Amino acid sequence: MFYRPAALVALLFLTALASATSPPNIVIVVADDLGWNDVGYHGSEIRTPRLDSLAREGVEFDRFYVCPICTPTRAGLMTGRYPHRFGLRDTVIPPWRDYGLSTDEACLPELLAEAGYKRRACIGKWHLGHSRRAYHPLSRGFTSFYGHYNGALDYFTHLREGELDWHRGFEASRDEGYSTTLLADEAVRFIEASDDAAPFLLYLPFNAPHAPLQAEPTALAEYGATNKPGRDAQRPTFSAMVTSLDTAIGRVLDSLEERGFTDNTLVWFFSDNGGEVKQGGNNKPLRGAKHTVWEGGVRVPAIVR
Repeated sequence: MFYRPAALVALLFLTALASATSPPNIVIVVADDLGWNDVGYHGSEIRTPRLDSLAREGVEFDRFYVCPICTPTRAGLMTGRYPHRFGLRDTVIPPWRDYGLSTDEACLPELLAEAGYKRRACIGKWHLGHSRRAYHPLSRGFTSFYGHYNGALDYFTHLREGELDWHRGFEASRDEGYSTTLLADEAVRFIEASDDAAPFLLYLPFNAPHAPLQAEPTALAEYGATNKPGRDAQRPTFSAMVTSLDTAIGRVLDSLEERGFTDNTLVWFFSDNGGEVKQGGNNKPLRGAKHTVWEGGVRVPAIVR
């Protein structure tokens, strides 16, 4: 069976509603440029114990398809529609472009607001437009936003092309730290502040393991790697970034467990497109990579629990 984000949003939500005693919390976790062979449960050498456990506890969609680059996939997720229907098929939205996800489109958090979800957080990479306030997550149905507008920002300085791209709400944020860890910190805070009786939406699109290849020293040490550039360092550094991502996801899952939310929370994990081989990703045995419509570009790891 084939799955697409556009169709799966409604399917999962309706299934969860039918089986739950109350509307379920919804946690959507998106990895950036994670390839088919970049998770342990697909036989990768990269250590991803928390995702491996999630796959055992839930359901792995082994034929889950997305777009070959990230903005179209995210647009499809937010709208439930094929992104080429509203002009976001072939490209991402870089910092200098004056366009975004069409304001004529209804977005997932707007619809969930109508269903009684009062707290709806976007924590991470937006990438659906930011040149005008109308494109901002807080204008598209989310009640809180923390993270960055663009892709490919520095993991430590949070700069993109020399400008700070780290925000809380509409304002710039100068929080210090590794971006993967900061996003997990914020997600945990959001869960801890949630009301037992009110369902929430947590959309958590990490920027990892998208380039630039930068990992924390403790994660690098696990793979005998450094942050020094060079082709030989790509896969070890990329691996360290994925393991850090796995750790961050584990912290979110632990927070759900500690609050007693696990049994009534729909957790959905997937990658926005296939891995970028030139940046350390691996899609074997699938052919192709990011930017292509071969299997390696559009068939990605996906789990629902």
